[in-house]
Amino acid sequence: MAKLQVNGKAYSLDVEPEMPLLWALRNELGLTGTKYGCGIAQCGACTVLVEGKAVRSCVLTVSAAEGKAITTIEGLAEGGTPHPVQAAWVAEDVPQCGYCQSGQILSAVALLKQKPNPSDADISTITNICRCGTYVRVRRAIHRAAGKV
Repeated sequence: MAKLQVNGKAYSLDVEPEMPLLWALRNELGLTGTKYGCGIAQCGACTVLVEGKAVRSCVLTVSAAEGKAITTIEGLAEGGTPHPVQAAWVAEDVPQCGYCQSGQILSAVALLKQKPNPSDADISTITNICRCGTYVRVRRAIHRAAGKV
């Protein structure tokens, strides 16, 4: 049994230790906000926070995630109040199709924890891919959320 701590809740899952965390989150726990994109940790659609750091869940095994605090997009808001990054995303009208946005948001949250007032160069270290090309709005949203996280 794999023991995972996801969004503040403890889970025991009867899954293979080598299963990618992405599939445990989506298929076993029903947390479908984390998306499958490329399967090789390049696009970032599957990004979650593990111990506060942005991690590509398509290549992280369940066994490697055991005992660590995992946050998905579903666990980001608190008490029904959107996280400041989520609020900034809405204010800047970032998403178009929205597919990559959960990974983009979680990557931004991790960046803002490290650098509360990031420069454009700092924001450029986020490597999540958006096929709709909303990078200018992503940058504005991160600047808007800066200092509020």
